[in-house]
Amino acid sequence: MSSKPDVIGFAHLIGEVIEVITNDGRVVKGILRGYDQVNNLIIQDCCELVFSTTSGVQMAEMGLQLIRGDNVAVIGEVDEELYDSLDLDNMRAPPLRAIKH
Repeated sequence: MSSKPDVIGFAHLIGEVIEVITNDGRVVKGILRGYDQVNNLIIQDCCELVFSTTSGVQMAEMGLQLIRGDNVAVIGEVDEELYDSLDLDNMRAPPLRAIKH
């Protein structure tokens, strides 16, 4: 009997804080509550990180969100301790550009 965790799909991330980068360049952070076979994501306590070259990173509260699977470019688990240590008020970065197919 294998002791490996089930890592098919995103089951191991349910209830965890994740960050998603969408094909249109948005960065969204929140708690993964569900997903389906085409990777549609249900994210609770969602906020969008808005990057700027002139001011710090802004957090736009979005509540509960559904992100279509065909719009997900990258998904990853957030290390909350490391994330909390970031100085987002003084971080400068240009917004991500949309992915072109």
